[in-house]
Amino acid sequence: MFTVPRLNQSRLNTPRRHSGPAKPALATVAAAGALLLLAASAPPAQALPPTAAPAHGALAHKNPAPPSDSNPSGAKAVRSREGQGAHSLRTPVTGENFYFVMADRFSNGDTGNDDGGLGPDPMVSGFDPTRKGFYNGGDLNGLLDKIDYIQGLGTTAIWLTPSFKNKAVQPEDNSAGYHGYWVTDFTQIDPHLGTNAELKTLIDEAHSRGMKVYFDIITNHTADVIGYQEGARTGYISKDKEPYRTASGEPFDDRDFAGSADFPELDAATSFPYTPVLGPGEQNLKVPAWLNDLTLYHNRGNTTFAGEDSFYGDFFGLDDLFTEHPAVVAGMTDIYETWIRDFGVDGFRIDTMKHVNDEFWQTFGPDVLAYAREQGKDEFFMFGEVFDTSKSFTSQFTTRNSMQAVLDFPFQDAARNFASKGQDAKQLEGFFADDDWYTDADSNVYQLPTFLGNHDMGRIGSFISTDNPDADDAERVARDALAHELMYFSRGNPVVYYGDEQGFTGPGGDQDARQTLFASRVPEYLDDDLLGTDATHADDNFDPGHALYAKISELASLAREHPALRDGAHQNRYASDGPGIYAFSRTDARDQREYVVAVNNSEEPRTAAVPTYIAKRNYSLIYGDAAENSRTSAAGKLTVTVPPLSAVVYQSSGRIPREKAAPAVALQAPVSAAATATSAGDNGRIRVTADVGGSSFYEVTFEARTPGGQWKRVGTDDTAPYRVFHDVSQLNPGTGVEYRAVVLNNAGRTSVSASRPAVVPAPVLTIQQPAEGSTVQGTVDMVATADPEKASHVVRFERSVAGGPWTAVGSADDSSPAYTVTDDLAGLADGTEVRYRATLDGINVVSNIRTVVVGAAPQPESVTVAGSLNSEMGCPGDWQPACEAAFLAFDPADRQWKLTADLPAGQYEFKAAINGSWDENYGQNGGRDGSNIVLDHDGGPVTFRYDHTTHVMTAG
Repeated sequence: MFTVPRLNQSRLNTPRRHSGPAKPALATVAAAGALLLLAASAPPAQALPPTAAPAHGALAHKNPAPPSDSNPSGAKAVRSREGQGAHSLRTPVTGENFYFVMADRFSNGDTGNDDGGLGPDPMVSGFDPTRKGFYNGGDLNGLLDKIDYIQGLGTTAIWLTPSFKNKAVQPEDNSAGYHGYWVTDFTQIDPHLGTNAELKTLIDEAHSRGMKVYFDIITNHTADVIGYQEGARTGYISKDKEPYRTASGEPFDDRDFAGSADFPELDAATSFPYTPVLGPGEQNLKVPAWLNDLTLYHNRGNTTFAGEDSFYGDFFGLDDLFTEHPAVVAGMTDIYETWIRDFGVDGFRIDTMKHVNDEFWQTFGPDVLAYAREQGKDEFFMFGEVFDTSKSFTSQFTTRNSMQAVLDFPFQDAARNFASKGQDAKQLEGFFADDDWYTDADSNVYQLPTFLGNHDMGRIGSFISTDNPDADDAERVARDALAHELMYFSRGNPVVYYGDEQGFTGPGGDQDARQTLFASRVPEYLDDDLLGTDATHADDNFDPGHALYAKISELASLAREHPALRDGAHQNRYASDGPGIYAFSRTDARDQREYVVAVNNSEEPRTAAVPTYIAKRNYSLIYGDAAENSRTSAAGKLTVTVPPLSAVVYQSSGRIPREKAAPAVALQAPVSAAATATSAGDNGRIRVTADVGGSSFYEVTFEARTPGGQWKRVGTDDTAPYRVFHDVSQLNPGTGVEYRAVVLNNAGRTSVSASRPAVVPAPVLTIQQPAEGSTVQGTVDMVATADPEKASHVVRFERSVAGGPWTAVGSADDSSPAYTVTDDLAGLADGTEVRYRATLDGINVVSNIRTVVVGAAPQPESVTVAGSLNSEMGCPGDWQPACEAAFLAFDPADRQWKLTADLPAGQYEFKAAINGSWDENYGQNGGRDGSNIVLDHDGGPVTFRYDHTTHVMTAG
């Protein structure tokens, strides 16, 4: 059924495309202001560079539209012609209701496959229904048996966690592959879950009911099969310390060849920093056979999930695929196209997307989408997991990287803050105002899947219990319902994580959030306190009468009856200062009927006068406990009273009055979208904002061109403030770009703004190491990153000793995505001040300056790994900086602090606390008072290391 990778010419003989790395922008405010120079008149026209021609973002479409008015993405919007308005894009997938389910934990329809045919020993078969880290018995037949229950929630799409054959047990982790992320055979269903034929039966039954089936897929890694001659699960070695080498031994940077046909030939014995080997009986374990080629893996050691190694490192030993290699791109594409062709799968959720290089997605996404449409799957849909809450970062995968959508992690964070933590309603308003980051020519925020919790981070019921420890059950259920109301009434495709409809909780993420819906024998699950019920996990929990099941079903039914609540324009209307009402409207561009939604996260009733599009008009209540009818004032404001911890929805009695003339529209000066002091950014994009002289429903289309060229559509925004963040990362710095806006009113009339010029900003170069103000001796590593990242960058480093002239340090480095040299401090007296900076060849770009002092770094009295793992270490509670059980010990040999602890499987967060308190603490990447460091742990020993020179703490 599956073939070897297709290294066909259509995939390989294309210009190389270099684009920014999947990481947050690092520019400073000062750099942002200096890098974008708005010209008084447009500079001379410059042709697009060869690398930009096929890529999305550089004034081009991901999926170029045909000459007709049809749209290749299946969108309902009509493609605009030059200078004409257009409707905001709506793809076919803006109205799905997803049910996300882990087959092993749902229902056991066939006890005969519980051990996967591997026998009774749990350490061989992986089946042990008394342990949360092993197979518990659920399967595809169980899903089929309970499909009425799933459909009763209003589900339109079933999303399965990875279901391919897994390595049943990884003994070093004392855990099993029930979750599906340790794949050995990508061509068959895991025998614990059923057969390929049973999958086809499930898909056919879902299709007969009008439901779709989505697969969770993996392109980043396979099961842990490869070992290293140098030792198992060894630490990461950077590309700067040990570059990749060709089969003949010549060093090269893989990013220079990513996705190209002329990728150098590799040899397992000479090309990698570690020598990969396969154990007896495992040389041909993986399927398809190309996965057994050791040169198609990164082979660099374990990741710390940060910086360069987040792209190249093994996830706790899982074999990390060399996704820059064209054979991997073609092989993975072939695997998943086969599941589309032979089984009718309707879409993919893509695991660990941010840990795979951009070039992979720029080929994989369009190729798979085009193939699906060839198979008649016009609504085929893919969305990726990008575990980050910054829209400027997560949106890069839909704009720069040619993918349709990503899971909306920023929404999850915002929804929890509002519904569970009761935070300021204006924060939620600000969250939705930033949706424009996702707007481009063929995608936008309306197709993002939104969710409240999942199998990795934990459940919404758990978050609510944690955030409101003194709340009674009624309040917790109300907050849970409020979170679902916000998710179902706001933009995006809502995702229900299986069990949430039964009030499942659990103490955390990962295994603690993977309870069975059928009766459980896992002790850790049996003591969970479920919301809205006296039931426990000792019994089946398929109760359609549960308050949350009924609520979710009601919400799905209402949205089905009023489609504007699913894909109508989402316009901010009102937000309280502090907890209270956040109100927004939903409007379909064609029907033009306005719906006003008001959600209240206060524990008291709240009243607000909510602006609308229509004055002196009746609005009728279609959801919630409020007045049946209300009328807008002469100023167009609708007075609503919302009960505590709940929502109300009103519908206008008629359409928005048609405007006789289109309003005036004018562009503000385009500016760099680089980071500011208060928000993350993306220096590879330009923010373009239009001011519209009216107050009705408008859709604003933004167009761009290099001077003298043709206007190209950037994207259409249907909510104020009207903005796009145009991706110009593929254009050369200094290239001139012109912008204009076309406003379309609700009567089909348009007006066009005057154009405004801008130039593409230069990259921002940032030194990451050494830490500012640190004390160093011996040798010191200097590390810099560029935003946006390009494989063509060449970075040089300089130092100034005791205020002296700048002199070169080491050789130029062209190995992306991190640039590194090592400085030898021998001969410099203790107390000498040394300054470091980096420069970018060919562009007048200089980095920030880092200052260090030569000498032995004074060590603290103690270092604690303080976090959510402390109770597992024997501390009286979590986040205990003074707990001696979590103290690290100083090793004078390498001047690092170390602690090895045996932890159960789970997801943890921690920081380095100095001298037993929070007064001095370091988080991700060594940042003072920085964000928590996240550890996804499969169970067993883990070693924490802390370097007081860099302030970086790692776990592995």
